[in-house]
Amino acid sequence: MIALTGWFWRSLVCTVVICIAVSILALDYIAPLDINKPPNMFTWLHLQLLKAEPERCYAALDRSRVNYKRASEPLQNGCGFEHGAILLSSEVSHGTNIMMNCPALAALLLWEKHVVAPAAERYFQNKVTRIVQAGTYSCRNIERSKETRRSEHATANAIDISQFIFANGSRISLEQDWNDKGAKGQFQREVRDGACRIFSVVLSPDYNPQHSNHYHMDLSYLRFCR
Repeated sequence: MIALTGWFWRSLVCTVVICIAVSILALDYIAPLDINKPPNMFTWLHLQLLKAEPERCYAALDRSRVNYKRASEPLQNGCGFEHGAILLSSEVSHGTNIMMNCPALAALLLWEKHVVAPAAERYFQNKVTRIVQAGTYSCRNIERSKETRRSEHATANAIDISQFIFANGSRISLEQDWNDKGAKGQFQREVRDGACRIFSVVLSPDYNPQHSNHYHMDLSYLRFCR
């Protein structure tokens, strides 16, 4: 009887695990990622699944009419990527050289559209026209140290953001305005927290001095936000 009970519970657990796994794998087929729709509780998982099926990621960009072109860099010495995309233009300017792997670029577009834009309207009744980035793909280690492992930047899986420029010419700089007690400070923390619901790791000036002038946002497998 005891053996039978143990067998029953093991079988039940296995069945539940299999059902969850199948449901997760079917997620993108049942409800394909739509960059034009606000993120939900499944968005992060959705982006992770697209790493395994890059063509479905490109399809998500195409459905949302993102202006991009495919890109790749040879994989060598822990650097490079196979399924990247160069952002040619979007509703918000990022300058040049926005080269990321496809799911990370999708995450960036979700963030600018559904986090940054509404926060700018709410706090300033204004529109962000440019997000100043401080780096995407770069073959380097974390904090450029020889003693650390490769950065997520080395596989085009990360972006650094330093400033927001508005339609009226005003700007918010993380280096200068992070400690602002008013709307500027609230805006920066809200868009940081919003990024945490989409990206895996988000580091801000609250994390350490090395991030005193920018957000680091990446789409790795582990989750951490500060």
